Amino acid sequence: MKKLEYSPLVRNKLKSLKKWLIEHFDEETSNNILTGIISDADLLSDNPKLGTNISEMYDVETEYWYLFTHQHYLVYRIEPKKIIVVQIFNEKEDFMMILFGVSGRTQESIDYWGE
Repeated sequence: MKKLEYSPLVRNKLKSLKKWLIEHFDEETSNNILTGIISDADLLSDNPKLGTNISEMYDVETEYWYLFTHQHYLVYRIEPKKIIVVQIFNEKEDFMMILFGVSGRTQESIDYWGE
């Protein structure tokens, strides 16, 4: 079992997400979504390769993985004794473009969403 850590950026984004969810929904919904995200991230401690290896999915050289949970991507790195969640993105964000300059969106997705 590896230790799970969240970067300061992820901690701040989770706090912002909670605030946004409470403003747009309610506290119960906010707690359910955040609890779901954290519970899914906790699964990485026992199974670090539960997510998707970005290098295998896309044509980029990187040590990062991602886990999709509750409409969010958790980007993480596997180290010998710990898992570090380094970033979190909403499903509508093109995290591959933000992180690597490579679009992770298909033409079908762009046509559907009109983006």
